[in-house]
Amino acid sequence: MNTAYKCRAYPNPEQASALNRTFGCIRVAWNRTLAWRQARYHEEHASTSYAQASAYLTAMKATEELGWLNEVSSVPLQQAIRHQQAAFTSFFAGRALHPRYKSRHGRQSAEYTRSGFRYRDGQLFLAKTGAPLAFAWSWPDIDPASLDPTTVMVSRDPCGRWYVSFAVDVPDPAPLPPAGAVVGVDLGIKDFAVTSDGDKIANPRRLARREHSLARYQRRLARCQQGSANRAKARAKVARAHRKVRASRADFLHRTSARLVRDHDLIVIEDLAVKNMVRNRSLAKAISDCGWGEFRRQLEYKAARAGRRLVVTGRFYPSSKTCSACGHLLAELSLRTRAWRCPSCGTRHDRDVNAAKNILAAGLAVTACGADVRHSGSSRVRSAVKQEPRPVRAGIPVFQDGE
Repeated sequence: MNTAYKCRAYPNPEQASALNRTFGCIRVAWNRTLAWRQARYHEEHASTSYAQASAYLTAMKATEELGWLNEVSSVPLQQAIRHQQAAFTSFFAGRALHPRYKSRHGRQSAEYTRSGFRYRDGQLFLAKTGAPLAFAWSWPDIDPASLDPTTVMVSRDPCGRWYVSFAVDVPDPAPLPPAGAVVGVDLGIKDFAVTSDGDKIANPRRLARREHSLARYQRRLARCQQGSANRAKARAKVARAHRKVRASRADFLHRTSARLVRDHDLIVIEDLAVKNMVRNRSLAKAISDCGWGEFRRQLEYKAARAGRRLVVTGRFYPSSKTCSACGHLLAELSLRTRAWRCPSCGTRHDRDVNAAKNILAAGLAVTACGADVRHSGSSRVRSAVKQEPRPVRAGIPVFQDGE
């Protein structure tokens, strides 16, 4: 199994200068190769292979204008060309957008393969640097000296923080003992997640809490003169505020997904079309702040590691409008209606809890009929709900008093 350990790095001034030069060379190699690819496609209508792109990089390094590309290690430059080739492969396969040009103001990174670094006794030596790169190890149960990294990536955030990531091959972990519980999860905005057991996980709204201070930093940035030192400081403050939001959201998602995987043998979620939902201008910021896509990604790999099963139901299944007790299907149910009473059996439903129960029932039906709907990164899922008919009837909900 492949895994990675990301740590804070603390380069000395000499190492920081060498890495900054490496980042600049990577950016120039990427942008010039991308422009050459596009011009070649429009003029000659020809595609570009990795061998051709690598030869173009070699030709660039041989010119007098770009001869300074030879001052840094060639390994990160070659890796950048490989990543660009993979980006175009994903683009033509319909899995990603067209590759974009790199900016000096964004996140900078450089990847080193085994020929570009040396790792001995827990010390990392990068090519073209003399002293070992200092980093903080955050896993006390793992000895860093025992690692055998296949690749090392050094990165720098826009706010100035340095990180180093070690990609290693580790044996598959032992599956967790059976928990004896199953759960259906309904994701939302008011409550981040509601389970079929009735538990409601509050939405922390990380971006909304820091939105006022972030807007103030952005106004200060807009007033600064282009290219000034004060503008660089203001840009770092804006990046630092975004990093805090990103880190706190990631921490919440990791804790929530780890608890669900640890406590349940089967987890059923709904296949949400997040890219389509963020087109709603009224809810786009709130939906993006939730991080539903990242939450599903974490559930997928954590469930696979722990020996659990993750089932994704069809996105068009009317989980909120279907009575979980008798299967009665409502004709319509507005978003503002948070509770309703079934006109058929009289059961009172909380909208989100009822949806979570129906999602769990759909997942159990999938498990019973043997359909497998775990498709990582794909929205083409099979829903076994359509294979097992349920007694549904159209009707109008009976609302509770004051609802």
